Amino acid sequence: MANLLKNITYNGETNYGVADSDATVYTVPASTTVIVLGFTVSNVANQLVTVSVKIKDDDAAQTVHYLKNVPINTGASLEAFSTKLVLNENDELIVNSSTANSFDCTISLVETS
Repeated sequence: MANLLKNITYNGETNYGVADSDATVYTVPASTTVIVLGFTVSNVANQLVTVSVKIKDDDAAQTVHYLKNVPINTGASLEAFSTKLVLNENDELIVNSSTANSFDCTISLVETS
């Protein structure tokens, strides 16, 4: 069983073109379990934005809010997880913002396969 420490980034300033839509910022690879150690969402827009962070649980076939409509001031960041989160194969982390091209994400995690 191999453990791989990773930092994953998502450039929403470039890749998030439609406000109020879901952006999958990370999908757990096949035959892998992940422990999320940290997840930061940064506001890169010139205005206040509200963001939601969702978790898609592939095994349960459901998507749930972890954070919903949380405001982030211009130039500020939000530490989305205050505790470790375990994800399984094909689970997803999803971010939704009130403004297009408005956020970047950094995710620190351990992949075990």
